[in-house]
Amino acid sequence: MRFGFGHHHHRRDRDCGPRHGSIRAGRFAMNWGVEPEEGGRRRRVFDGGELRLVLLKLIGDQPRHGYDLIRAIEDLTGGAYAPSPGVIYPTITLLQDMDLIREAETEGTRKAFAITDAGIAHLAERQADVDALFARLAALAEVRERTDAMPVKRAMHNLRTVLRQRLGREDVSSETIHEAVALIDEVARKIERMG
Repeated sequence: MRFGFGHHHHRRDRDCGPRHGSIRAGRFAMNWGVEPEEGGRRRRVFDGGELRLVLLKLIGDQPRHGYDLIRAIEDLTGGAYAPSPGVIYPTITLLQDMDLIREAETEGTRKAFAITDAGIAHLAERQADVDALFARLAALAEVRERTDAMPVKRAMHNLRTVLRQRLGREDVSSETIHEAVALIDEVARKIERMG
């Protein structure tokens, strides 16, 4: 079952796409919503529709407010992936407009949301997609755990230090720079081919 909505929703759907936040690997950060691909290209982690499913599943598990959703996603990825309020709240509004969630009765000042019957049915129809999306979040956590390993961090620190010291001198030649770049590219290719 697919939910249709008017032109103004299409605009908001695009606007709530994953453009803000960060994916963190070690001390490096990238625009969240994208993963590096071969050749420097990037692909999105989630498009707008996928993000809606993730939030709907989390709200279906228990009523949550926006900050809860941000923390839940960050926890699921081991801190590698943290959507910003600028992404979460427009998506929540869209889910409300689609009648998939509603405001929940809470004692606190923060507005929490609960899933509706239509939302439960929508999740059931998209269960395979939901499972795949949460597997993707778990995979990001595994990558974060591997890249945060101390030997990797030490090696990356050594590389940065050497590059600053060796290539930051005024008398460095273009040949030296090209040779260093070629070495880094060669190591990257070897690591990529590792089993």
